[in-house]
Amino acid sequence: MSATSHQQAVGRSIEVRGVVQGVGFRPHVARLAARHRIAGEVGNDELSVFIEAEGTAAELDAFVAALTAELPPLAVVLDVRVTERAVLGASGFRIVPSRHRAGARTLVPPDVAVCDDCLAELRDPGDRRYRHAFITCTNCGPRFTIITDLPYDRPATTMRDFPLCRACEAEYADPADRRHHAQPLSCHVCGPRLWWEPTAGPDADSVVLGDDEVLALAQGMLAAGRIVAVKGVGGFHLACDATSESAVRLLRERKRRPHKPLAVMAKDVGTARRVVEVSPAAEAALLQPSRPIVLLPRRDGSPLAATVAGNLDEIGVMLPYAPLHHLLFEPVPGREGPVAPALLVMTSGNLADEPLAFTNDDARARLARIADGFLMHDREIAVPCEDSVVTIQDEAGQAEVPVRRSRGYAPLPVALDHPVVSTGPTVLAVGAEVKNTFCLVREDLAFVSAHIGDMGSLESQVAFGRSVDQLVRLRDAETELVVADLHPGYATRRWAEDYCATLGRPLITVQHHHAHLAALLVDRYRVGTPVLGVTYDGTGYGCDRQIWGGEVLSMGEDLATFERAGHLAPLVLPGGEAAVRNPFRTALALLAAAGAGEDWTPEDVPPAEVALVRSQLASGTGCVTTTSAGRLFDGVAALLGVRQRVGYEAQAAVELEMLARRARRTTPVEMAVADGLVDWRPAVRDIVAGLARGADRGALAKGFHLALAAATAGLVVTEAEHRQVGMVGLTGGVFANRVLTAALRQHLTTAGLEVLTHRRVPCNDAGLALGQAAIGRAIAAREKGVR
Repeated sequence: MSATSHQQAVGRSIEVRGVVQGVGFRPHVARLAARHRIAGEVGNDELSVFIEAEGTAAELDAFVAALTAELPPLAVVLDVRVTERAVLGASGFRIVPSRHRAGARTLVPPDVAVCDDCLAELRDPGDRRYRHAFITCTNCGPRFTIITDLPYDRPATTMRDFPLCRACEAEYADPADRRHHAQPLSCHVCGPRLWWEPTAGPDADSVVLGDDEVLALAQGMLAAGRIVAVKGVGGFHLACDATSESAVRLLRERKRRPHKPLAVMAKDVGTARRVVEVSPAAEAALLQPSRPIVLLPRRDGSPLAATVAGNLDEIGVMLPYAPLHHLLFEPVPGREGPVAPALLVMTSGNLADEPLAFTNDDARARLARIADGFLMHDREIAVPCEDSVVTIQDEAGQAEVPVRRSRGYAPLPVALDHPVVSTGPTVLAVGAEVKNTFCLVREDLAFVSAHIGDMGSLESQVAFGRSVDQLVRLRDAETELVVADLHPGYATRRWAEDYCATLGRPLITVQHHHAHLAALLVDRYRVGTPVLGVTYDGTGYGCDRQIWGGEVLSMGEDLATFERAGHLAPLVLPGGEAAVRNPFRTALALLAAAGAGEDWTPEDVPPAEVALVRSQLASGTGCVTTTSAGRLFDGVAALLGVRQRVGYEAQAAVELEMLARRARRTTPVEMAVADGLVDWRPAVRDIVAGLARGADRGALAKGFHLALAAATAGLVVTEAEHRQVGMVGLTGGVFANRVLTAALRQHLTTAGLEVLTHRRVPCNDAGLALGQAAIGRAIAAREKGVR
């Protein structure tokens, strides 16, 4: 206790809860203890970081204040609890081994990009970690994807198979070192290894070792226009030269992904500027520790292959985040061979609609027919994690909007602050059918999983079950209540029914758009505030067993209930799912309903197919009625000649928005509002008339967007006045459309209404599970009388 006598000293037990393991928090505490002359110890347990501290009252006050005032870069503190205790006569300060403690577990940090200090060492020929593909420290590197259990110590990670060498052990044990207690720590001597596996040719069964040899081979293949499967942090990428039309076409053909845009990894920000417009906000988003894919405006004259993103005016761009990525872009010393292209397609390592490959064996089994070679390593990935996607939106001071929340964000929880949802049973919400994530709620924290994807394949459903088991085990949770979507045909609902039957747990089903609105309220900490929710998306099973999708919901203080206050006028989908894949079918239905365009013929569609659809519409055979806003966008896109058939979800709607965004003029289009319905039929007639007189398609597309915004606002303002509600929420996948969102926000704010949009979870189905879980908690609370 140095200069402090025992008579003057006091003792305190301190508990710190949050992201405080795996981020250098214990060394941080030790350094602060030395500065403030504190004696005692610090360690991890399953719940928190615990500190036993002795010093004068003033010294301890300053020490506790500094704990949160000077956090390590990756730490997030939820709360600090301090209790007085007797003085035990401690001397010195030490980091002690983790101890077991029953109860909730500490938070797991997300994976973050390699830091500048490690990058400098990676490029320093004099450093012992020069060109080490797994360089890391307490301020960077993998966390979530290597952790197998808690407390977070090396034996509970996939680094357990790599015993530290003497030099790394010394750094690990030195409180003054940047790698003190850095669990993923390694070097060339003791760390994981790279190797190269060709997938074809005479050397197909061989393996090439040696980091530089491996990197040179991978760079040569990429430069030659071949496809390389690269094992990264959360799974495999399929990489190819993003400037080579033939390479990108080959990748699309082999991956069976003919249309959906591909993400691009640029060597650095300067290289990114060659292909997209990078504003200050965009640069900040690209360079943040999570290193997401950022959707940015495409530059004219970009060197990218045209097939990277088709005719879209935005490109998904990310920067290297793993040391291996940086090495892939940099010349191999002493080699004269080609370096990798500075712009690489980096798309998920899977076939279309399958889950991400993340083990070596699975990659060999599923990717060998796509890739020409594997850039492998032997650090196991415990939890697969896709790249996150964000977009930039400057309105209302909200610079970044999540589109897919995964690597760099998961598994950070969403804190639940309202008493109705912050306490109650442990809830597992299984999410939606597409863009699936699930959510585990324990105590006052909601853990939304990393991106799982579409649940249509058996492989995806297996991946879903595995991910649930991992998160439940990691949180040491015992599920007490399960929540699923109301739709009886969802694979997630069937999984939930089997799960509940096996474990004897209760199951609650929740209406799709109700869950969207609840997710928004939790996202924005507004549970308990009456709201009108505009929930526009593709489709969701309604309470009346019809297909909803263009809804205005009214919710009071009770999160567990809602009222359908209005919706889009119903439209017909001839052939049901066939209409989703072929928007011209919906266009024909819109025309029939509007009594217009009887002679309209979609381009490149066989007349017999058109005749068949018209026959279906006349007889009603195989027609599904819906209020879907997403399908309305599809049909209008087809009418305007944007797209008659789609290759991926929302393709027609995305391209229609692009057409509107580029338009320099607006052709006025009208929609009507009556009896709680937004009637789109006048708009269809206006569009047909506009096309007949040769109006610009972009101007008509913009007119359609503005008409829908104006009509929706008209309905909402009327309902808000009638119900005395001052807040409106915009949620559902359609609100990824920035033209519609901006126009509707303008109408509503002008009318004096507060407008909520998503900030922490996506507005699309990837955010749905959070709302399901919150409603599950609200129903449980209502049964117990909690308000």
